Amino acid sequence: MKSAKFIPAIVVSAMAITGTSVLAAGGKDREPVTFEQLDANGDGQVTKEEMQAHRNQRFTNADTDGDGQLSVEEMQAAGQKRANDRVTKMFERHDANQDGFLSEDELPKPRRADKMFDRIDANDDGAISEQEFADAKDRMGKRHKKRGNADSDDS
Repeated sequence: MKSAKFIPAIVVSAMAITGTSVLAAGGKDREPVTFEQLDANGDGQVTKEEMQAHRNQRFTNADTDGDGQLSVEEMQAAGQKRANDRVTKMFERHDANQDGFLSEDELPKPRRADKMFDRIDANDDGAISEQEFADAKDRMGKRHKKRGNADSDDS
């Protein structure tokens, strides 16, 4: 059946295009910091000092050996912890039958896949050509360069 192969191809294409934007954007995949977390003294205002203190605390939490420097291993461990926390939260939200597994029906549905597909399919023929894919990728790269988020290693 054609659609059985076509749908995964769309998903892979969408992930390839959006994945580059996520990597270029940096740490936007982490949990957003709440105002209350930044407002350390609870006075209803966040100062530069409080923001710096929050940043310093994140560094200290990642610097597990306390040497004042982050090693590759410490950064990998911090990244893995964030990934593990996201997976745990995903299971808590989506494992409807609480069996410890996510079936395809329980996985979150892509919110903008159809819209993205339509945007990439420039000639509206119901398929994405190699040229349309390349053009979309190029547009995405230009958009990130305008925002100053371009990755200097575009090879």
